[in-house]
Amino acid sequence: MIEAQALRKAYGDFEAVKGIDVSVERGEAFGFLGPNGAGKSSTMRMVAAVSPLTGGSLRILGLDPESDGPAIRARIGVCPQEDSLDGDLTVRDNLVVYARYFGIGRRDAARKADELLEFVKLTEKAHGMVEDLSGGMKRRLTIARSLVNEPELLLLDEPTTGLDPQARHVVWDQLHRLKQTGVTIVLTTHYMDEAEQLCDRLVVMDGGLIAAEGSPLSLIARYSTREVVELRMGVGENEAAAERVEDLAERVEVLPDRVLLYVADGEKVVEEAMARGLEPRSTLVRRSSLEDVFLRLTGRSLDA
Repeated sequence: MIEAQALRKAYGDFEAVKGIDVSVERGEAFGFLGPNGAGKSSTMRMVAAVSPLTGGSLRILGLDPESDGPAIRARIGVCPQEDSLDGDLTVRDNLVVYARYFGIGRRDAARKADELLEFVKLTEKAHGMVEDLSGGMKRRLTIARSLVNEPELLLLDEPTTGLDPQARHVVWDQLHRLKQTGVTIVLTTHYMDEAEQLCDRLVVMDGGLIAAEGSPLSLIARYSTREVVELRMGVGENEAAAERVEDLAERVEVLPDRVLLYVADGEKVVEEAMARGLEPRSTLVRRSSLEDVFLRLTGRSLDA
């Protein structure tokens, strides 16, 4: 569905994407994980055939975005990072009018709009105005709009940014359902839990480069331990605490607000740390996550 080799994107002297290789198979959910400024959105704009590449090669659905842009855009759906809904139209008319841009007849556009409103659970809001929708509802409507042309490939740029946890889970459920219908999904996110929930495979991006690639579980297994102990000490006490327990862990990371110990058995390490007289304000034992992978690869947390 997507094949990129040595893909580059520059804006003047600034190189946002510095030569990446990406391959996405039909039917999978593929993710670009990384902080703001990593090059994720620039990559997505090239894949959406709306931003010319600076270097390398790119094929979307077997087509060249340089010469086949209109043909590609007719077969993909795009859910941008910022909602661009028409506030002067009703919820339903946002879908009907957008469908007409693809040459879909009026009757078929109306039928498709009703189907999509049912899919994203907005049927009861069909005749209301967009401005009356909550943030989560607007996001669901934007996703519905990206599906009016029955795309083979759906691109989602930060699909749940700004949503509360409940709204995020509703969107995740709809994307899971969509994937089951055979749509290939490519998304960018800086949420580790979102990437773990939605992606069959992903790349970790930082500074315009790919730092690692694989399934969420394989990346965690490759770059982290089974469990992580978080020790929250007093102000200015983290460095000293880390030195006292560094021999208990495979790896130790000192963050401004906590010490992370990468271990196989978290509860055992907590007991040993306490036996050494450590008195953290709080302790937490959790499983490793993609944020731990990012910290290992780049030396900083994902939200830094």
